[in-house]
Amino acid sequence: MSERTLEAQPNATAQPPDASSSESSARRRLPSFVRRHPEWSTAIIVLIVSLVVVVWARTRPGFDPYGWLVWGHQTITGSLDTNAAPSWKPLPWVFTAPYALAGHYELFLWMVTSVAISLSGVVFAARIAHRLTDAPAERRWAGWVAAAFAGLAVLGIQNYSHYVLSAQSDPMIVSLCLGAIDCHLSQRPRAAFVLGVLAGLGRPEAWPFLGLYSIWAWRTVPRVRALLVAGWAAIVLLWFGIPLITSRSAFVAANNAMGSGRRLTNGQIIGTIKRFLAINELPVELAALVAVGLAVWRRHRVVLALTAATVAWVVIEIGFALHGWPGLIRYMFEAGGVVVVLAGVAVGWLLAGRWAAPALTRRLGPVLTRWLGPALVAVLTLSLVPAAISHERDGHKDLHVQRLRTAEIKALTPVIDRLGGAARIRACGEPLTRLEYQTMLAYTLALNVSKVGFKYGKAIARGNPIILFTPYPTKTGWVVKAMHQTSPACRSLPH
Repeated sequence: MSERTLEAQPNATAQPPDASSSESSARRRLPSFVRRHPEWSTAIIVLIVSLVVVVWARTRPGFDPYGWLVWGHQTITGSLDTNAAPSWKPLPWVFTAPYALAGHYELFLWMVTSVAISLSGVVFAARIAHRLTDAPAERRWAGWVAAAFAGLAVLGIQNYSHYVLSAQSDPMIVSLCLGAIDCHLSQRPRAAFVLGVLAGLGRPEAWPFLGLYSIWAWRTVPRVRALLVAGWAAIVLLWFGIPLITSRSAFVAANNAMGSGRRLTNGQIIGTIKRFLAINELPVELAALVAVGLAVWRRHRVVLALTAATVAWVVIEIGFALHGWPGLIRYMFEAGGVVVVLAGVAVGWLLAGRWAAPALTRRLGPVLTRWLGPALVAVLTLSLVPAAISHERDGHKDLHVQRLRTAEIKALTPVIDRLGGAARIRACGEPLTRLEYQTMLAYTLALNVSKVGFKYGKAIARGNPIILFTPYPTKTGWVVKAMHQTSPACRSLPH
């Protein structure tokens, strides 16, 4: 028998693959993937949580987001009109325009995207606080406590859950700003700049900071120069180029923001500062001041730079308020998010013993020095318990209100279908509704927001064909009333 034949014989002792070993290998691969790709793993977790939140909350977007969804429909039909409310901002349009290709799934895609990006701010705040704590090896847990505090405190920003569940862009911009800071600290200038550009597409307050970062990157990281040019070109074209061809002015966003009923008509400086201080709870702000004081003592440049950026953002908002723009609390959420990070850093430093100078340790004694930091953190945490309970109650009430509003919005479609569909409504005159439902009705009827009125008296006085959509005051549903109808096809509408 030849050697070739012998080699070809099957090994009598060979065993078939064990299914349990394959399962074990798969279980080992998952932790390995998480370790090798923490960013992707975290992103997947955040996306899954966001899907759960959207499905659980059963809410619908607010006034502005429905207007952004209208922009998406108009873009793919070549009829984009940015004259009407809401004021133009490119960030949501970057998402709603392609999402409109998915038809009625556009709304769900936008809500999941908005919630996911908003919740990522929790992760970024935690990462920054953990990094800046820089806890010694024997107290690594201090960094994790700082991260947990900062991440949870982001959710404690005033009315933050309301803006998240109503798919607003303000929490998204907070996350983008914190993400840019985190990427810069991680030595990823390209990602930091891209996130900064996205933040700049949402709020013009981000432009000065992005400009300073661009100057630094241009001089320090030459390989990103092409990206810098492309990013600023995108900001200019999207903020001013699109309105130039779709509205009465390239500066339509600025013009629409003037004269807001929520602007400060006097005391703009003090009023804006008060609005900023209302973003976070007082203990969080005091903890942030502790971090600033320790940073001055330790000459910690990053914390001092974040403090300067926070002050600068508020100063810019004061300038906007003096100019006549609203200066709303939510326009300063980004600065409030940095305050949360600073508070988390204070917690980390107190727990890690970064605050105790050798002379102070000798004066207080090692035991007192060791336990004073944790005691202060415990007091800080306990002081936030009443606020946390209050936030939970307010959030529960807000969720109930949002679900009632969602029921009203959902009831629009069957009402319109019973009246002959959106096309018939559009052909029978100008639809009108209460201001809070204007963008929702426009989205449901596939109309520009400017084609849906909300001033009943003036519309009735003009005598033109109109259709009033008024929600029932005591139950879910709509009262529809057609007026001044001349077309035979429209006279059968309720009147």
